[in-house]
Parts: sequence; C-alpha cells; structure tokens
Amino acid sequence: MPRTPPYPDIVADLGAIFGMSRPAGQCFAAIWRAGLPPCADDLTATLGLSRSNVSTALKELRDWGLISRARAPGDRKDHYTAPPDPWEIVRLLLSGRQRRTIAPALDRLLSAEAETGDVRIAALHAALAAISERMEAFATLDAADLAARFLTGPNEAPAEGRPAGKKKKRKKKG
Repeated sequence: MPRTPPYPDIVADLGAIFGMSRPAGQCFAAIWRAGLPPCADDLTATLGLSRSNVSTALKELRDWGLISRARAPGDRKDHYTAPPDPWEIVRLLLSGRQRRTIAPALDRLLSAEAETGDVRIAALHAALAAISERMEAFATLDAADLAARFLTGPNEAPAEGRPAGKKKKRKKKG
C-alpha cells in the first residue's frame, strides 16, 4: 500500500485541538488540498481509511460547516469542497468549538451556580462567558477582518491603508 503523505496527519493533529476526530481532520486535509473535489471513494483510497470512517468524517465535517457537497457533471457521486481561505477555516473552527464545547459548558456552569450559589463557580462562569463572547464576535467576522484582528497587536485596531500587523513608526522627541 502506498504511504499517505504527512499533510493529512498534521491537519488531523491540528483538528484535534478544536475537538475534531482524527479521520475528519485527515479527510479535511485531503479535500482542502485536492486539485479537483474528491468523492468519498477517492478519500478512502487516498487516506487508507475504511468507507465507514470516511462517511462518518464527512458528516462531521458538514456539521462543522467546513465542507460542502459539489456535483461533477455526468457523475452521480457527491464530491466535496472546502473553503480555500485559511482564515475562513479558522473562523468556522472557532464557531464550531463555541457551539459544540463552550456553550454547553457555560450552561452546565450556570446550572451549578444556580444550585450551589458558589462564588468560585460564578467567577468561573463569568470568565468563560467573557471568552465565549469574544469567540462569538470572532466567529461573526468575515475572514479578512478576522485575519486583521489576529495579525495586529492585542490592543490595537488595524489602521486604514496600512497592512494589519504593521505598526506606525513614531518620531523620536528630542
């Protein structure tokens, strides 16, 4: 059997950070890098995964909003595409992580806070709520604005006409 290139494994490891399964990360990498949109059979052959693993991974990727179905003319199979912009992918991952993990944790903390009245739980809930609000704000930005936010300093907004991440030079007093 031919060796699978390392790229799908790298993306699978990165996907795990966001709570994505390893097969989903591998399939996403293959879809994102493909010259032509692959079908499930192509992914099975390329990655050496079972058909059921690929099907489950594709469902997971659709749930995350990371892939969409495409039809090839004259072919009855579903083919899959992914957004080409890495910042759009980051935006979708942030949104998915917020929806799948952070929001349910907030709900559980709110219930525990209501039941116990524990100030530490209330403080943890407040901290996680602040993180959640920031993640939701990032998830609503378009890819270019998200990139600009991450590529500038933490307390500065990108200036008009200046690339994000570049600071304006100050003249020395003297």
